[in-house]
Amino acid sequence: MGISFWQIAIVVVLVVLLFGRGKISSLMGDVAKGIKSFKRGMSDDSSTNTQDDNTKSDNSDSENK
Repeated sequence: MGISFWQIAIVVVLVVLLFGRGKISSLMGDVAKGIKSFKRGMSDDSSTNTQDDNTKSDNSDSENK
């Protein structure tokens, strides 16, 4: 009793009829923007942490001299 192709096709048609193509397209665009923002934020965090680590090691080197 698995899901057949026809059941998936009916669900897809119902979703398109309820929401319309434009609404689904804009929703997918918003999801893509959110993912890009998340990735950008994650890379900013890691680069900030790397810069902070470098600054701390530079400060500790100058204190040791």
